[in-house]
Amino acid sequence: SGVCNALSLEIKASPKVRAFVGEQALLKCSFRSSSPITESLLVDWTYRPLSGGQMETVFHYQSIPHPTTAGKFKDRISWVGNVAKGDASIVIQNPVLSDNGTFICSVKNPPDVYHNIPQTVLVVTERGLAFQLSSAALLSIMVFIPSFLVVLLLLVRMGRKFRVLKEKGKGGYKKSSIEVSDEPEHTDTPGCGGKFKEWCLNCVDTDEEDPY
Repeated sequence: SGVCNALSLEIKASPKVRAFVGEQALLKCSFRSSSPITESLLVDWTYRPLSGGQMETVFHYQSIPHPTTAGKFKDRISWVGNVAKGDASIVIQNPVLSDNGTFICSVKNPPDVYHNIPQTVLVVTERGLAFQLSSAALLSIMVFIPSFLVVLLLLVRMGRKFRVLKEKGKGGYKKSSIEVSDEPEHTDTPGCGGKFKEWCLNCVDTDEEDPY
C-alpha cells in the first residue's frame, strides 16, 4: 500500500532557477495525483538559506493562498498556481542576493500524501552594468555630449585657421601692424576653454612665423 501511495502522487520542479536582483523569480512546481482534487489538497513551500540551517515554511495553500506573515519573504511571495491543472507555482517579488537557497514544493492530496521531494536552487545575481543606467550616468552623458561637440567645433575652427595661415605663409604674406590692430581686443579674463584656445592659436602663430 505504501508503494502504491508513493507512486500515485508525483511532483516536478525546476532544479535550478536564475533570477536578477529586483526582478521577480518564478518557481515552477507541477504535480500529478491519482485521486480527485479536493479542498483537502495542501501545498507547502519551504526554504533553506544557502548558508544552511533549518527549513522554514514560506508559503502555504489550502483552498486559498496563505503567504507567510513573518520573515524575509513577508509580502514578497505570490501564488500563480492552479491546483485544478496540477500547478503549484509561486513567484518571489524583488529578490535579493540573500534569497539564494533551496526551495522545496510539497503537495498532499489525501489520500495521496506520499511523493518525491524535488528541490529548486534559487540563484539571484546582479545584472550586468550594460543594463543599468542610473540617473547619475544619464546626467553624465547629457553633460559629456554637448561638451564634446563644443570641443569638436573648436578643433575644426582651429584647423581652418591653421590652413589659412599656412597658405599665407607660403605666399610670403605677413600681417601688418594695422591688420593686427584691427583685430578685436578681449579685455575679459578668458575661462578654461578660452585659455586653451588662445594657447593653441599662439602655438600656431609662432610656428608659422617667417625666420628673419
